[in-house]
Order: sequence, then structure tokens, then C-alpha cells
Amino acid sequence: MSSKIIDSKNLVYKKPTLLNDINMHYCPGCSHGVVHKLIAEVIEEMNIGDRAIGVAPVGCAVFAYKYIDIDWQEAAHGRAPALATAINRLVPNAMVFTYQGDGDLAAIGTAETIHACNRGENITIVFINNAIYGMTGGQMAPTTLLGMKTATSPYGRTVEINGYPLNMTNILATLPGTCYVTRQAVHTVASVRRTKNALKKAFQNTLDKKGTSVVEVVSTCNSGWKKTPEVSNEWLVENMLPEYPLGDLKDE
Repeated sequence: MSSKIIDSKNLVYKKPTLLNDINMHYCPGCSHGVVHKLIAEVIEEMNIGDRAIGVAPVGCAVFAYKYIDIDWQEAAHGRAPALATAINRLVPNAMVFTYQGDGDLAAIGTAETIHACNRGENITIVFINNAIYGMTGGQMAPTTLLGMKTATSPYGRTVEINGYPLNMTNILATLPGTCYVTRQAVHTVASVRRTKNALKKAFQNTLDKKGTSVVEVVSTCNSGWKKTPEVSNEWLVENMLPEYPLGDLKDE
């Protein structure tokens, strides 16, 4: 290598030191890996690696503890906000966050999520919304779009049989305990940067004990959607974003 390439002034990319040098199990094109990198970067840049505690329940990200070198706690399916509540109350100086998919947060964990946010627990909730159950075979999730085909809605989701998509982030923004609720994505360079800023703001809110922060990341699941990574990004823009538009929903 030339000295110019390794010179820090010309460095284009550097792996966060908190991101372990382990091959991730996610499918090529999956949004989880990008969000993992952002979380590691933000924690490192904020110099809070010794105070950060992540909670990962059941789902595609169940092995998050393998990739980001901080303290982690596994939770039963859907129970991450309840466990994060306990951790924060026992270790009030910690920066506690959950990392949850839509099947976990918006289905089996609906009650825990809503009540933790309503109480204003001093935690950050990172919500990965790809509108499908990715880990278990591509079944319909509460966030699955109308007309969207899944393993359990092969002809497409209908209101008559399945009801409407559940927009959890909009619901959480109405609760008095939430201080910051935002919806972002990671399908472009600009969106990645905005998501990083949102995570940094949410983590700072938690450090400042302002209440519950929620960062939804509208994501792709190319294996569940049965599309290439490139087409999945296009499908996200054309179909997901009209139902789940990006931007801040609440900022106090």
C-alpha cells in the first residue's frame, strides 16, 4: 500500500473498534449489518463503551452480542423493553438500549413496548422494520403492507382477513413518556448519515435522562422479500416509505 492510502487524512473508511472482527450471519444486502456498524460508531465516538448495555431479544439480531463489543443481555421474545427497564433502574448511570425487529416489537412485544414508552423509561429503543418475519421463514408481520405477499399471506395481505399494518412508531410518538421518536432508513449514503445522527441524539437523550427515545429504521429483507439487494432498496422506496415516511415524529 502507498502511504497516501493508509494516511489518516485520506482514510475513507475505518472499522469501529467496538465492531468485532467476525463474519456476520445476515443475508447479503440486509440492513442489520449497517445499523450494527452505526451503533458501534456512535458508542465509540461518544466514548460510552463502558456504559452502554444492549438488550437483544429473539429475531434476526439475536446474535447482536457477537458483533458489538459492549455488555449485552438476551431477552425472551418481545420482552426487551421490560428487561431494559430493570437494567436501567439497577444501573441508572448506564446507557441502555434495545435492538428489536418488527415481529418482536410490534407483535409479541407490543405491551412491553407501549408500557415502557408510556412510563418514560430512560432507554433507547432501536426498531428495525422490514415488514416481515425474516428469521423464521418470511411470515407476515404486524407491519406487513397491504397486498404484500408473505409465507402466511401468499395472496397478499388484506384488511378483511389480516387488518391494517400496525404503525407502532406513530403510536409511540403520542405517549407522554417518549421524548424523541424518529423514523429513518439506511438504503442510501445520505440516509445512513441521518440514521447515525438520530442514534447519537437518542443515546444522548438517554444519558441526559430525558425519557424514552425510539429510532425506527425502515429496512430491507431481500431474502424474505425474495428480491436482490438492489431491487429491495428500490422496492423499499416505492412501497415501504409511502406507508412509513421518514423523519422526526417527536422531538422534545
